[in-house]
Amino acid sequence: MHRPLSVVFKKIVSAARASIRHRTFQTRPDPYATYLEICARDRSLESGRNLHAHLLVNGLARSAHLSSKLINFYTRCGHLSAARRLFDEMSKTNLSRWIILITAYSRHGFHKETLDLFYEMQRQGLRPNEYILCSVIRACANTSNLKAGEQIHLIVLHYSIDSDAFIGTALINLYSKCGRFDNVCRVFDRMLVKDLVAWNAIVSGYALHGFSKIALGLFGKMRLMGLRPDLITWNAMIAGFAQVGDVAMSLNLFEMMLGDGIEPDVVSWTSVISGFVQNFHNEEAFDMFRRMMGSRVWPSSVTISGLLPACSNVADSRHGQEIHGYALVIGVEEDVFVSSSLIDMYAKCGFIFEAAKLFGKMHERNTVSWNSMIFGYANHGFCDKAIELFYEMVRKENVKPDHLTFTAVFTACCHAGMVEVGQKLFNSMQEEYGIEARLEHYACIVDLLGRAGKVTEAYDLVKTMHVEPDSFVWGALLGACRHHRNVELAKVAASHLFELEPGSAGSSVLLSNVFADAGRYEDAARLKKMVKRKKLIRSLGCSWMEAT
Repeated sequence: MHRPLSVVFKKIVSAARASIRHRTFQTRPDPYATYLEICARDRSLESGRNLHAHLLVNGLARSAHLSSKLINFYTRCGHLSAARRLFDEMSKTNLSRWIILITAYSRHGFHKETLDLFYEMQRQGLRPNEYILCSVIRACANTSNLKAGEQIHLIVLHYSIDSDAFIGTALINLYSKCGRFDNVCRVFDRMLVKDLVAWNAIVSGYALHGFSKIALGLFGKMRLMGLRPDLITWNAMIAGFAQVGDVAMSLNLFEMMLGDGIEPDVVSWTSVISGFVQNFHNEEAFDMFRRMMGSRVWPSSVTISGLLPACSNVADSRHGQEIHGYALVIGVEEDVFVSSSLIDMYAKCGFIFEAAKLFGKMHERNTVSWNSMIFGYANHGFCDKAIELFYEMVRKENVKPDHLTFTAVFTACCHAGMVEVGQKLFNSMQEEYGIEARLEHYACIVDLLGRAGKVTEAYDLVKTMHVEPDSFVWGALLGACRHHRNVELAKVAASHLFELEPGSAGSSVLLSNVFADAGRYEDAARLKKMVKRKKLIRSLGCSWMEAT
């Protein structure tokens, strides 16, 4: 536990004054710099400002070393204007001031400001060094700004420093995040010194972007060259194979890492658990979580939010409540991603009021939080509340909806038969929010119109779609045709379903029911015979219940 900052401050100031009196201030560790680092770490704005005032009074604020610490402190606390004022007070010819502010901006995530400051430096005709270029390239990578990154790469080539290990590694990260692996290879090949950091960058780049087999080849080559993979390398490989669905290989790599003497951290465990969950190996995910807890590695908010969908997938409220308990114990329940996952889990397990209670307690909500609650209300029949919550989200809270938000509200409209509301929202989604309609949106609106008896209008919408209708769209239309006994349109919808799902009996059975309802028993019998003759597969319905 950290001591109160006021106590630390008094001791540091006392030590600083003593060292100044003995003229050893320049040769001893700087107590003021240490305190500023503590203030930056804890984001203690008031304490840091007090020390800044003390340094100004004592004429120490102009020290380049302390100025850099102050800039770092204000940047970490999000006070860019104060950091910029300090920067402007430093000598105009001092290159270090540019290094200090650019690296501080980049380190603390102010990527746009990093680029703007770099361009300002360029306009003054100053030559950037490796530290500045690395920081700017990182800013481009974190914003996936390929165009700016390529411009910086040209500057690197102009000054012939592209073989520098730090520059090369930063460029590999940039091009990996932007999916330009042709450039990744060129940069890597030109590097004179390929250390572990550089190898980690290229292995991670390929592994985390779906090229797990290429990453595995590089991983083997790296070991042949005598470089021992570290925790970062192993984690990248484990996560890469988990992402592409090869959970067996992901688990094998995890066991190999243990055999290599590398102790897995929370990232390693979380990657394997998330891989299991994403590929619906729910029991294996729970087993891995128990094993992780047995190894005394405590879960993070990412672990918890990654594991909760395993409970949602099978409506397993018992495990969900246990994981909720872990979240409370380790203090991550209020994390926005954990809270959103808990809301989704409780809603899918049937505890909609528990979900609403959690939603109401949230101090911070993102689009995922709103979507989870709107979906929950829609799927539990509280359609008016779902629509009301949507309007609260966009009008009162000014949260921008995404394509999933509209899928949720269209689902509510379908269940409640709100045709006019659904059509209005469908138009505003495209015109007001600039979201292009996806297949799932069309399927919802076709279902909405079909349930209301507007089968012809639903078919007209299908004909105007900018994407090829899938089985869900045609299935919604066919279901509406059966309900409203529109035989001719049913035949059209079924013919498209035959093409999309030639091995499925579902559309044939549904069409035969349409014929039977219309009194066309011969046509119905003919279709049933065809299903038997072709041995088409009929999907069986299923349900599950939780045993206590």
